[in-house]
Amino acid sequence: MKSGLMKKRDDDENTGEIDLTPMLDVVFILLIFFIVTSVFVTEAGIDVNKPDASTAQPRSQDLILIAVSGDGQIWIDGEQIDARFIRSRFERRLAETPNASVVIQGDQAAENQHVLRILEAARDANIASVSISTEN
Repeated sequence: MKSGLMKKRDDDENTGEIDLTPMLDVVFILLIFFIVTSVFVTEAGIDVNKPDASTAQPRSQDLILIAVSGDGQIWIDGEQIDARFIRSRFERRLAETPNASVVIQGDQAAENQHVLRILEAARDANIASVSISTEN
């Protein structure tokens, strides 16, 4: 009779435990799902003072952001590039996203010749949509 009492006590102690392994598996699967499906915004690489415009409209498609600083530096995908390689960079990005459009983030102090180089490179790379980013 003593062995029956011992066995009952062991069963009572085990009934209060909850197995958290399936819940942790679900949490990790959800975490992986959200990481894989998240969209990362790529910035051109520098902050520029954009000019004001009354006709500014937001863009919500695949964008190739390129920035021109006030002293003529050109940045794309977080790195400074030479003006001679803009077209090849556009063509490489178009291979990844064929319907992408270019958004030029030109500083107010940037010279027009730098923006025109980017427009020419976009035309040579057969990019259909080119916009200039402004403050609304």
